[in-house]
Amino acid sequence: MNNKILFSIFILTIFTILINCNSKNKSNQWQSLFNGKNLEGWVPKINHHELGDNYANTFRLKEGKILVCYDDYEEFGERFGHLYYREPFASYHLKFEYKFTDQWMEGAPWYAYRNSGIMFHSQDPKTILKDQDWPIAIEFQFLAEEKEGESRPTANVCTPGTEIFYNGELYPEHCLGSSANSYQLDRWIKGELIVHSDSLITHIINGDTVLQYSKPQIGGGVVNNYDPAVKIDGKPLKSGYIALQSEGQGIMFKNIKIKELE
Repeated sequence: MNNKILFSIFILTIFTILINCNSKNKSNQWQSLFNGKNLEGWVPKINHHELGDNYANTFRLKEGKILVCYDDYEEFGERFGHLYYREPFASYHLKFEYKFTDQWMEGAPWYAYRNSGIMFHSQDPKTILKDQDWPIAIEFQFLAEEKEGESRPTANVCTPGTEIFYNGELYPEHCLGSSANSYQLDRWIKGELIVHSDSLITHIINGDTVLQYSKPQIGGGVVNNYDPAVKIDGKPLKSGYIALQSEGQGIMFKNIKIKELE
């Protein structure tokens, strides 16, 4: 083998190593999903409305934060909404902060009181039908204290059109409670979500691990008026979209960032 060939192999090897290193560095970097200036990169899907219709300015910007607000609503009308980030993710570490406001939309269902969340591993918002009430997704559920002194932990998991495994067994209920504390309405809470594709999922609140489960898959009920071609029961959820929820309770979000995992 002559020197020219050896040199070419050497250069190609170095180039390959640099590409791999660059790829790994990108996967280890935090990426902000919200720029604090506008809702660029996000699209709303609200029940009874087409994708992209931000009915009554439900999702809006306020002082560098995303605000879910019902000031311009005349009635709730089952307008369960979700603000979707533009691209899907598979394995990642998500960080965010949220705080409930004192706004409650009369006419929203009772269970939505001081209740909101972040959807993940969701179906593509383009596949959500106009009158589909909930997306097929996993929910990192937020709750705030309803009555002083009564326990109401946050960071639970709920499963609209999906199922999870807990302690190695298929969990039969729609929601699974966490070991988190209860928090008052007007307090900023730091949340983290660590997702390993269709394997282990971890919920963290203010630095403490409060819930772990695994093997998310399509299945179960709760979701109505969906496209049957999308709801393939038993299909593992390896990736999906992230969305901020609006279901009748006012809430604010800030410092939303993500780091993709290898």
